[in-house]
Amino acid sequence: MPYESKHVAKNESLFSRFWRIASAFWRGSSARLSWTLAALLIIVVLLQLLVQYRLNLWNRNFFDALGTKDGPVLWAQAQLFVLLLAASIGLGLVSVWGRMTAQRTWRESVTRNLIEHWLKNGRYKRLKQIAGEHQQADARIAQDAKVATDAPIDLALGLLNSVLGAIVFVGVLWSVGGDLSINVSDRVLIVPGYLVIAVILYSALITIAMMLIGRHLTHVIQDLDQAEATFRSAAGCLCDVADHGAQSDSEEVAMRNALSHGLDQVLARWRDFLWQLLGTTFVSEGNSLLAPVVGWILCIPKYLAGTMSLGELTQAAAAFVIVQAAFNWLVNNYQRVADWISSVNRVGALLTALDELDQDERLEHAT
Repeated sequence: MPYESKHVAKNESLFSRFWRIASAFWRGSSARLSWTLAALLIIVVLLQLLVQYRLNLWNRNFFDALGTKDGPVLWAQAQLFVLLLAASIGLGLVSVWGRMTAQRTWRESVTRNLIEHWLKNGRYKRLKQIAGEHQQADARIAQDAKVATDAPIDLALGLLNSVLGAIVFVGVLWSVGGDLSINVSDRVLIVPGYLVIAVILYSALITIAMMLIGRHLTHVIQDLDQAEATFRSAAGCLCDVADHGAQSDSEEVAMRNALSHGLDQVLARWRDFLWQLLGTTFVSEGNSLLAPVVGWILCIPKYLAGTMSLGELTQAAAAFVIVQAAFNWLVNNYQRVADWISSVNRVGALLTALDELDQDERLEHAT
C-alpha cells in the first residue's frame, strides 16, 4: 500500500523546492545565455514602450489635423504611422524569438534535471510507494515543467511592460486631462488630474471583482489537472493489461470501475472549471469593452466645453485604456497565474517525493 508523503501532505515549500532546480538555468554554465536573453527582452520592452508612446502622440496629432482638415499634416502623419508600424512589427518579432528561446532553454534545463532525479537509482519504480499527485510523474515532467517555465517569462515581461506603461501614460493622462471643474451649488470644485483618479478607481474596482469571482480558480485547476492525470493512469493500466496478457474477471472489473470513476471525476472537475471560467470571462470581456467607452465619456465634457481638442480627446482616451490595462495586469493574467501556480506546486510535489526517497536511501545505507 502506498503511504502519504510527509512533504506533500504538508504542502511544504513546494515553490522553494521547484525554484531550487529551476534556478540552475540562471546560474553556472547557462547563466551567460539566460541573462543575455533577459537583457535583450528588457531592451525590447523599453523600445516597444517608446513606440507605443509615439503612437499615442500620433493619435493626438492625426486627429487634430483631421479636425482642421490639414491635408499636408495628415499625409506626414500617415508616413510616420508606416514607420511606427514597421518598428512595432520588428520589435514584436524580436520579442517572440527572444521569449521562446528563453522558454525553450529553461524548459530543457528543468526537464533534464527532473528526469535525472526521477531515474536515479530506480526511484521511478519506488515512487509508487508514496501516494499523491506525483504518481503521474510523466505528466509532471512533460506538461507541468513546460507550464512552470513558459509562464513566468511571459508574466514577468507583461508585468514589466505594465509597470513602465503605467508610469509613462499616467503622466500623459495628468498633462492632457488636466483638472476638472465641477459646479457644486455656488462653488466650483476643482479635481486635479481627474483622469488619473478615475483610472485608479476603475482599475481597482475591476481587480477586486476578478479576485472575488476567481478566488477559487487555482484550486479548481489543480483538481482538474489531477483528475485528468488519474484518468489517464487508469486508462494506461487497461493498456498494460492488453499488452501483457489477460487478468482475472475481478481485476478487470476493478480497472473498469476505476476508469469510469476517473471519467466521472474529470467531468465533475471540468464543470467546476467551467463556472469559474464563466465568472472570470464575464469580468475580463466586460472590461475590454467598457474601458474604452469610459475613457471617452470622461473626456467628452471637456471636449464639449472647448478645453480639449479632438486630438487630445483621442490621446487621453487611448492612454486611459493603456493605463487601466496596466493596472489590471492581474485581471488579464489571472488564469495564467493560476495555471502556473498549480503546475509549480505539482512539480514541487514530485521533487519533494523524490527527496523523501533519497532520504530513505541514505538511511538504508547508513544502517
